[in-house]
Amino acid sequence: MARTGPRAGAVLLSGAIAAAALPPVGAIPAIFSVAVLVWAVRVADTPRGAALAGWLWGFGFHVAGLYWIANALLVDGERHAWLIPFAVAGLPALLGLFTAAAAWAGRRLARDGVAGWLALVGTLAVAEWLRGHVLTGFPWNLSAYIWDPVPAMLQPAALVGAYGLSLTTLLAAAVPALWFDSGAGRRGRIAATAGSLALLLGFGAWGYSRIPDGPAPTMDGVVVRVVQGNVDQRDKWQAALKPRHMLRYLSMSVPGSPPTVRADGLADGAIPTVTVWPETAVAYVVGPNTPLTGLADAIPPGGTLLFGAPREQDGRIYNSVLALTGDGTALNWAYDKAHLVPFGEYVPLRAVLPIEPLVQGARDFTPGSGLQTLELPGAPPVSPLVCYEVIFPGQVTEPGQRPGWLLNLTNDSWYGRSSGPYQHQAITRMRAVEEGLPIVRAANTGISFVADPYGRTLAELGLGVAGSLDAPLPRALAPTVYSRAGDTIFLVVVAALLAATGIQSRRRRH
Repeated sequence: MARTGPRAGAVLLSGAIAAAALPPVGAIPAIFSVAVLVWAVRVADTPRGAALAGWLWGFGFHVAGLYWIANALLVDGERHAWLIPFAVAGLPALLGLFTAAAAWAGRRLARDGVAGWLALVGTLAVAEWLRGHVLTGFPWNLSAYIWDPVPAMLQPAALVGAYGLSLTTLLAAAVPALWFDSGAGRRGRIAATAGSLALLLGFGAWGYSRIPDGPAPTMDGVVVRVVQGNVDQRDKWQAALKPRHMLRYLSMSVPGSPPTVRADGLADGAIPTVTVWPETAVAYVVGPNTPLTGLADAIPPGGTLLFGAPREQDGRIYNSVLALTGDGTALNWAYDKAHLVPFGEYVPLRAVLPIEPLVQGARDFTPGSGLQTLELPGAPPVSPLVCYEVIFPGQVTEPGQRPGWLLNLTNDSWYGRSSGPYQHQAITRMRAVEEGLPIVRAANTGISFVADPYGRTLAELGLGVAGSLDAPLPRALAPTVYSRAGDTIFLVVVAALLAATGIQSRRRRH
C-alpha cells in the first residue's frame, strides 16, 4: 500500500514527460517514458489497477500537451475564465479514459513478456485511433508528431498515415520495459528490441531515400502570397479597429508590394497569382449582398484572393473561406467549414448546457455540407480546410476529387505564445506527407508557411509577426498509398498483432 502513492506519481509524471517529445520542445527521447506505463500495467495487481495506471499516464500527458487551451478562455476572461479548470483538467481527464481503456484491454490480453508488450502497444495505438473518431474526434498530439523535426521519419505517413507511424513509434518507445520484465526471456527481449528498432530505422532509411536532394518541382507560373496580419484576438472584433486591420491586410497584398519573406528559388519579379488571408481575416459578416469591391486591390491580376470570413445565408452563420476574382463584384465560390469545434464554434446539447461558444457572439456556427475540391483562377484545384479540420488524418480531401494542393486557413491567436501553434504546424505538415500534396497555411498570428508534399517548408512567417511571404506552389505527387487506402493498413496490422498476442497468451496459460 505504501508503494501505491509513489508509483502513481511516477506514472503521472512520466505521461507529462512524454509530452516534451512533441513540438515545440521536440525532446524525442522523452517518448521512451511510455515504457513506464508498460511497466505499471504489468505490475498492477488487477486489470482495474492497470486501467488506473493508464488513466494517470494519459492525464499527465494531456495536461502537459494541452495546457494552452486555457489561453483561449482568457481572451474574454469575464465570460469564460471559470471554464479553465474544466479545460485544463477536465478535458485531459476525459482523454485519459482512452489510455485507461487501452491499459485495461492490453492487460486482459497478456500481462508480461513480449506478448504483454505487444498487447499494450497495440491497444494504445487503437486508443489513439479511437480518440480521433469518437464523439467527432480529437486526434491532437498523436505519437507520430514527435518526428516533425526529422523529415525522413515523416515519410512513412505516406504509406500508413499518422496512426501507423504512431504504432511504430510506440513499439520502439515501450521496449525498455521489457528489460525490467522477468516474464520476458533474454531471447525475446533481444528479438523485440532488434525488431522494433529495425522497423523504425527501416522506415527512416526509406523516408530518407524518398526525399529528393533538391527542391520539389513547382507549378509553372503559380505563385502564392500568404498574408499574416498578426491581429490580437482581443482586438479582432472591435468595431473601431476593424478598418485599421483591413488596411493592414490590403497594404501587404497589393500586387507589386514586396513580401516580407521570399522562398528560395522564386524567380525575380515573380508576381503572386493567388493571395491568401487567414481564417476570419475579414471580421465582418458577409451576406449575399455585402459589397466586396473594397477588397479588389488585393486580387492578383487574373488570379484569386482567398480569405476567411463569417458568412450568413438564409439566417444561418458559417465559418467560411471565400474566393474573390476579377474586379471583386462577385464571389467565385465559398467553402463552409464542415467539422466545427465543439464548445468553440457550437455548443453540443445547447438546450441543456447554459453556456455560449467561445467565438464572439452567442450564435452557433452551422456546419457546411462537407469537404470540397474547388476550381479557382491562378492555381490548380484546391481543398480548403479551416483551422481544426486539418487535424484529422485521411479526412482532408473530397472523396474521388483529388485536388492539386491543400489550403489551411486558421486563427491560432486564441492560444497566444504557447505550444499550441507549433503543435498545429506539425499536424498540418503531416497531412501534406500523407496525401502527397503541397500545403499552404495562413495563420492570423502565425505560424504561416508553404510546404511541399514531403513536409519540407519552403517559406515561413513565425509566431507573432505581421508580414507576407511569396512562394511557388510545389507540384503534387502521385496519389500515396495512404491517400488511397486510408487507415486500412494500420487497422489490419494492429488487428493481426492483437490477435496473435491473444493466441500466444492463451497458449501460455494452458
